[in-house]
Amino acid sequence: MSSYQRHWVPGGTYFFTINLLDRKQQLLVEHIDDLGQAFRATRQARPFDLLAIVVLPDHLHCMWRLPEGDADIANRWAQIKAGFSRVLPQMEPRSMSRASKRERGVWQRRYWEHVIRDEQDFRRHPTTSITTR
Repeated sequence: MSSYQRHWVPGGTYFFTINLLDRKQQLLVEHIDDLGQAFRATRQARPFDLLAIVVLPDHLHCMWRLPEGDADIANRWAQIKAGFSRVLPQMEPRSMSRASKRERGVWQRRYWEHVIRDEQDFRRHPTTSITTR
């Protein structure tokens, strides 16, 4: 049993780092349009404000603000990851654990998140303005 606990803040602002499982891959930039579509589809189904995003070849950083009363970051990330993974050719090796759970070997299972506490904390995090397509 894992002792890892997430800090849920309904309507909170979060900074995330999400990694590919194979950090040598460049899937995020090679399939940037597919990644954008996964974000758009998720935001349509489960709205959130995408305040900033930086996409690198093997990981991404982003900042979200959730709607008031909503703290469901886990299902949003699950939908983004699944939406992106579904459009990729299935060429990656998978562990027996992942295969038994019908998981692709694209993303690391966990992600890092930080709840933004105040305006000063917000300014401390590197952000880039984005335009969503």
